Amino acid sequence: MIVYIDMDDVLCDFSGASKRELERNPSIKFPQSQYGFFANLSPLIGAIEAVNALLASEQYEPYILTAPSVKNPLCYTEKRVWVGNHLGMEMVNRLIISPNKSLLKGEFLIDDNITGRCQSEFEGELLHFGSNKYPDWNAVRAYFQV
Repeated sequence: MIVYIDMDDVLCDFSGASKRELERNPSIKFPQSQYGFFANLSPLIGAIEAVNALLASEQYEPYILTAPSVKNPLCYTEKRVWVGNHLGMEMVNRLIISPNKSLLKGEFLIDDNITGRCQSEFEGELLHFGSNKYPDWNAVRAYFQV
C-alpha cells in the first residue's frame, strides 16, 4: 500500500524554524524564501524512525509528497538535499514535489494540513498529522503497526 508523507511540519520542523527566523530577523516576511531554509530544517521527533519502519515493512511503500514553496525556487533542490541527508538515496528516489496532492494515487496521505494543496480531494485516507487522532509519529506508527 502506498503511503505519501508530507515534509513541512510532518517530517521536519518548518513552523519552529520559521518562528525562530522571524524573531531573529522580523524584516524578512517569508523566512522560507531565504537560501538554506529548507535544507537546514530539523527532523521532527520520531519522523526518521517512522519512515525507516515503513520502508522496512513489507506492507507499505512510502513516498514523500511535498508542495513547493513559490517564495523560494531553491526549495526544490533544498528539499531534495534534506531528504538525502536525513533519509538517504532510497527516499530521494521516492521524493515527489507537487502543488496538488490529489493528483497522486495511493492508499494513505499523512499531512498536517487538510486543505490548501487539495489534500481533502486525495482519493485515499488522509491522516491529519498533529490532530487529536494523530498528534505525533508514535500515533501514526501505532496506526500502521510498524
